[in-house]
Amino acid sequence: MKTEMNEFEYVGFWPRVGAALIDSLLLMLIIVPVSLMIWGDEYFLSDAFFLGPLDVVLNYVLPAIAVIMFWVYLQATPGKMAVSAKILDAKTGRPASTGQLILRYIGYYVATLPLLLGIIWVAFDPRKQGWHDKIAGTVVIRPRYRGPQTVTFERD
Repeated sequence: MKTEMNEFEYVGFWPRVGAALIDSLLLMLIIVPVSLMIWGDEYFLSDAFFLGPLDVVLNYVLPAIAVIMFWVYLQATPGKMAVSAKILDAKTGRPASTGQLILRYIGYYVATLPLLLGIIWVAFDPRKQGWHDKIAGTVVIRPRYRGPQTVTFERD
């Protein structure tokens, strides 16, 4: 049985890009200073792809854990919260399971590898799902009417 939820809409490409930029900036505000404290200028001047296990933990493992934890407990990262978006199970409309959210995170790699095609897919998909959403069985929605209150005036 399908249930329509007219008070919500699927979140499109540009709001999701904005959310991703916010999340990336927030992560950079943490990762860059810590990296500079650990490796100094070498961090940005080195030709090495990785500067060791700590680099992998700091730049890949900890951000993955943080993002997935935000998704599990709040159904959104700070960037998604800024655009009033939530990640839900595509079939039920309920919060996505932890397994789905881990799969969704892994799906980002699949979606970005072929020239970001799986991310750009959001712009053309009827349910605004990227490949990572399709892989995990999730959708990203937000309230349809989220703007400011309607302007009204009293008449004499």
